[in-house]
Amino acid sequence: MDSPDSPLVVHRGGCHCGAVRFEVDAPATLVVQDCNCSICRKAGFLHLIVPASRFRLLSGEAVLVDYRWNTGVARHRFCGVCGIKSFYVPRSNPDGIDVNARCLDEGSVQALVVEAFDGRNWEANAAALAHLSR
Repeated sequence: MDSPDSPLVVHRGGCHCGAVRFEVDAPATLVVQDCNCSICRKAGFLHLIVPASRFRLLSGEAVLVDYRWNTGVARHRFCGVCGIKSFYVPRSNPDGIDVNARCLDEGSVQALVVEAFDGRNWEANAAALAHLSR
């Protein structure tokens, strides 16, 4: 498995209809979190949290719709055409971007390591994610 010091590659991805497209710099082997909170469980989101500087929105800003709930810190961004949330600004890392690894195009991901994250008990566990956007 790649270490945190592994070279970064460019992963491309987007929503279902193609209106939203992005690039993210991350290792070829991705370590992602599978959160069991209410919104992630229902959406099937696999979290790849990166510093905002490693994310580039290529197209689709005009079709993105925001959804905020609870504290309002997390900025959930959905494609207004197909409804897919391919990335968002997470409450745990408001200085970063959280990409749905399921929305990455095929070809650049060498391996995917999925870690369970207890988002049902978010307040007790969120600090464990803080390092991911640094």
